[in-house]
Amino acid sequence: MTELVTAWQGPDRGADRAVLLAHGAGAGMDAPALVVVAEALAAAGVPSLRFEYPYRTAGRRSPDRPPVLEAATRAAAAELRERTGLPADRLVLGGRSMGGRYCSMVAADAADPVAALGLLLLGYPLHPAGKPERRRDEHFPRLSCPVLFVSGTRDSLGPQEGLTEACARVAGPATIHWLHTADHGFRPLKASGRTTDDVLQEVADTSVAWVKALAT
Repeated sequence: MTELVTAWQGPDRGADRAVLLAHGAGAGMDAPALVVVAEALAAAGVPSLRFEYPYRTAGRRSPDRPPVLEAATRAAAAELRERTGLPADRLVLGGRSMGGRYCSMVAADAADPVAALGLLLLGYPLHPAGKPERRRDEHFPRLSCPVLFVSGTRDSLGPQEGLTEACARVAGPATIHWLHTADHGFRPLKASGRTTDDVLQEVADTSVAWVKALAT
C-alpha cells in the first residue's frame, strides 16, 4: 500500500491521548464534520490525525475493497502511535460513517484486534442504503472499550430503534448522542431552526467532552 496522505492537528507531543479520524465513503479527510471535530480537539489540547483512504488519493469515487480499507485503517492507527509516542490504548479510533465502521472492525478483530482507549463513531452506518436487513453490528459484542455513537434522529442508515438495539450489543460502555432532526449527513430539518453548522458544532462539542472524559 502506498504512503497515506494525512492531516495532523494539535500538539505534537505531551498529550495523554490522541484521536484518529477516518472519513466516510463519499467525502475525504477534509469533510466538514471531521475538520470541525479536529479543530475542537486541537483547541482542547488533544491531537488528531485525519487520513485519506487509497481510493481517494488515487482520485477514484468508489471505496477500496474491504481488505484495503482495513489495512489503511491499521496503518493510520500505527502512524498516530508513532507520531505521538503513545501506546495503542491511549488512542481513540473513529470517524465518519464508513471510516468509523472500519475503526470499530479493527478494534473488534478476533485474530488481531487494535487496542483503543475508545471508539468515536460519527453517523455509524448500521446498514447499507435501502438494505436494513444487512446489519453491520455482528462485531459489536467483541468491543470492550468505551464507544460513543453520534447520530442524527433522521439517519436512514442508522435508524434510532436499530442503532439503540445495536448499541446494547457492545460489550463495553456504550452511549448514543442523538442529533435532533439531523440526517446521515448531519443536516437538520429547517423547521428545527438549526443550521448544519449548528449541528456540526454539537458534534464537535460532544466529541471533545467525551474524549476528554475517558479514563486517564
